[in-house]
Amino acid sequence: MDGGRVEVGIRSGELIREILRNACDRNEIVIVSTPYMRFETSFLRLEEDRFHCHANMTLEEARFGLRSADLKVRFPHGHHFYEGATRLLGLGRSQGRQSLVLAVPEQLEDGEYRGAYRVERVGRVPVTFSTRKYKLLSGTLVNLSTSGMRMLMLRDLEEGELLVDEEIHVAFSLTASIKINTKVKIRYLHDRVFGAEFRPPLSGPLLDDLARWAFQRREEAAALALARNAGDRPEAEGPAAAELLLVSSSSELGERLAALLPADLPPLRRVAPSIQSIRDLTPSRRVLTLFHVDSPGWETRKRIKTLAESLPAGLPFVLLGTGLDTGQLFELGNELKAAGSYALPENPGSLFARMLQGIFRKHFPGSGAP
Repeated sequence: MDGGRVEVGIRSGELIREILRNACDRNEIVIVSTPYMRFETSFLRLEEDRFHCHANMTLEEARFGLRSADLKVRFPHGHHFYEGATRLLGLGRSQGRQSLVLAVPEQLEDGEYRGAYRVERVGRVPVTFSTRKYKLLSGTLVNLSTSGMRMLMLRDLEEGELLVDEEIHVAFSLTASIKINTKVKIRYLHDRVFGAEFRPPLSGPLLDDLARWAFQRREEAAALALARNAGDRPEAEGPAAAELLLVSSSSELGERLAALLPADLPPLRRVAPSIQSIRDLTPSRRVLTLFHVDSPGWETRKRIKTLAESLPAGLPFVLLGTGLDTGQLFELGNELKAAGSYALPENPGSLFARMLQGIFRKHFPGSGAP
């Protein structure tokens, strides 16, 4: 059962800091994400205009994976799942750990404004409950939220054995650490199924644990749906339906990327940095273009800008930098509204491939990209 309607957005800086302070006190789980990548971490400490999260990622992932104008945080808080825009301020230390330092969001949106998120895939969880005549009955959990539950009874009810709006006692163990033993008020009753809300509402550590469990289930469901969508390629399209296009005069870079990128990414093709190469593309093609930026000079910036503006509308592109610092590359990427910017190090990790996979999934659903 879903709970009542809740506030959609919070703009009060004082209230936002209070919510973040509580999350830090609990070392609550938090998802830090861009449109193409996500990292799961935990809150550590709140300061006046910033907060620290555990930096459970490589320096490369922090510098490039989180350097995005669309960086957001998502986390559970009671019956709410909040989301807010932030920005990476740098790296620090907190509680003896290396930390990410992020800006306090100016606004928090409630991702479940219609009510508490309902987990539909709960596994096989036995539930016992007692009627008002103290009969002990049993059933299985159908779905669960922080505000209520739905269950399937193992036998047919006698007439009047359960009634809508009456309160009964339920008990079940969701996990080894989440055990619910409380009263509920029946809100829905049909055949062997009833839905009920917790009375009184859950609170304290039990609510925190259940909210965290539901939040993780929601994130898993969203990731699974994205993966299924990405793998749902129409049969009429062959493996070459998606393509990586490197726009660079460096054949050495093309060979290096071909050896670096995993086989589950679309094939890489290099073309010369010319207007004609870009004009050969059409909006219907599933192409992710990599523009090689090899110099911070004015002429290079002008050339890349001209090429990027020549791309068919809707086709994403990434700036791939060599020979210039990350600040200059990201400045150009923001100016051109690139899907991503990445300064290729001497020994790159897996982040670059992950970023490309994320861009393919977002812009070309059904392309077969992993």
